Amino acid sequence: MGKREYADTRYYIDIDMKTRKILAWDYDQRYTLAVQKPEKPFHHRIYITRGQFFKLEKKHSELSDEA
Repeated sequence: MGKREYADTRYYIDIDMKTRKILAWDYDQRYTLAVQKPEKPFHHRIYITRGQFFKLEKKHSELSDEA
């Protein structure tokens, strides 16, 4: 069973600023994300909208199906 979405759900992308690579994208509750610290100082989290998140997931799924 997947994670549930609530009013406090926040969507994000984690990026390695040194290599310019996406580390992960996911979503979680705001209070959980507030206490998380980046692994390294050059890791950065960008918060995105729900719509942007689902467009990213859709595109990833389409590209995975082609491979």
